Amino acid sequence: MGSGGGYAQVMQETRLSVGYRWLGRVGYDEAHALQRRMVDERAEGGGADAFLALEHEPVLTLGKNATLDHLHLTEAEYAVRGIALRRVERGGEVTYHGPGHLVAYPIIDLRSAGISLRQHICALEDALIAACAHYGVAAERRGGAPGCWIGERKIGAVGVRVERGVAWHGLALNVGRDLEAFSLINPCGHAGVVSTSIALERDWAAVAAGDRAAVGADAPPVAQVAEVAARAYAAAIGAYLEGATISDMSGSGV
Repeated sequence: MGSGGGYAQVMQETRLSVGYRWLGRVGYDEAHALQRRMVDERAEGGGADAFLALEHEPVLTLGKNATLDHLHLTEAEYAVRGIALRRVERGGEVTYHGPGHLVAYPIIDLRSAGISLRQHICALEDALIAACAHYGVAAERRGGAPGCWIGERKIGAVGVRVERGVAWHGLALNVGRDLEAFSLINPCGHAGVVSTSIALERDWAAVAAGDRAAVGADAPPVAQVAEVAARAYAAAIGAYLEGATISDMSGSGV
């Protein structure tokens, strides 16, 4: 799967036709507008299912029922730190997105494909867990807390919205070492939770193994992690669907 900004095939032998696109670093409002347009097209019978992957400029997003109690600062104080604040349609509480953090927005017509919301969420969690495993990090689900965890440390989040049968928003995975912004919130509404990342977990594993030369190694490129997550999502959602094929969406103009 290429990472040059075009679409590429990500699923084989499924009922779903899904395209992958790496958008690079994108402001939240721009990415939200793109999602909104694609959701509307899909709900009206046009467009195509897609897996959009990107990094955001620093932003805190709050789900539709999120409480401000999980913010440690005022909106003005976050702005001074260069962090935007946005209320969004997805479920869940507050989370942070920024450089070094993978965000993926699968735009999927669940209704026409016969996929349940629970299956979609499980596939998103599978994608997080598989992406971590690809880099030697053992993450897992945790009952009552969507996303993925390493013991008591949170490494990935899931938040979804469904409109007219079409799912949007999606997943986030911490890749790099800069997690300072998570100390300014209760991540996903969990007071006192410790956030972690692929890079940090690999550092700690290297220390435990006595391989101090490996500590501080470069984090994997977020674009590379995005491709791993996209393939993992495809495999997970494809397990619910049999006997169909996928088309390559390259050159679709989206």
